[in-house]
Amino acid sequence: MSETRFAALVLDWYDENARDLPWRTDDATPWGVLVSEIMLQQTPVSRVLPAWVEWMKRWPTPAAMAADEPGEAVRMWGRLGYPRRALRLHECAVAITTRHGGELPTDLDALLALPGVGAYTARAVASFAYRQRHAVVDTNVRRVLSRVVTGVADSPPGSAARDLALAEPLVPTDAAVAARYAVAVMELGALVCTARAPRCADCPVVDDCAWFRAGKPAYDGPVKRPQGYAGTDRQVRGRLLAVLRDAEGPVPQAALDVVWHEPVQRARALDGLVTDGLVDPLPDGRYALPGAR
Repeated sequence: MSETRFAALVLDWYDENARDLPWRTDDATPWGVLVSEIMLQQTPVSRVLPAWVEWMKRWPTPAAMAADEPGEAVRMWGRLGYPRRALRLHECAVAITTRHGGELPTDLDALLALPGVGAYTARAVASFAYRQRHAVVDTNVRRVLSRVVTGVADSPPGSAARDLALAEPLVPTDAAVAARYAVAVMELGALVCTARAPRCADCPVVDDCAWFRAGKPAYDGPVKRPQGYAGTDRQVRGRLLAVLRDAEGPVPQAALDVVWHEPVQRARALDGLVTDGLVDPLPDGRYALPGAR
């Protein structure tokens, strides 16, 4: 299948089926696109959408966020999970404000130099915010291309070079078309070519899909097992952070001790939060979100 045919089919499908998301509108700012990309890492759209709206109301620009304490970013992050992303966003806001005059850079290398911005996020922002031509490969795109092009149910975890080599030949030449195509393939993977229950009858490229033509063979490669949550240090960290987010100021040790019955695990989780910069231990023995006093 030629890149022209694949892109045309996917784009026609996207025109009819794209979700109405605020970070995809014509008036979405590059900052809003970056915030959405950081929030969407390992978090579904349904949880991100209300958090993104509130975040952008409070901090519509990087400068607005840079002027606030990092602890407020952690507080606003709420229960999105992996709260270090909130700190990285605050660090990004500071870097954008101090290094780039408050404007998100357009250059891919400059985006990559921002705190917490990796190869995928930099390419996504350059494509979605600035309509540049890049191969943008997330989990959904990887799965679509693996099935359509290679005939495998899913791509083995972990090879950015391999993923880009597979994706690049299918990206349209025109930058504006390529940018829309990038989000269209992602949407196809999120809504139709899903991991567990692909809706092949609704797929615009099913007639050209190597995996479908092969009878949809089961994936037999290495699998990344999902991490548990109940009873883990991650759960304890979440409970400790919840106390600090809900408090108006620093809290005593006793307020944290009540959230988990096992003292060794509780202390380990608290130490981890301190090490990660998510919690500040104060000289008087109390604890606070970073920057709060």
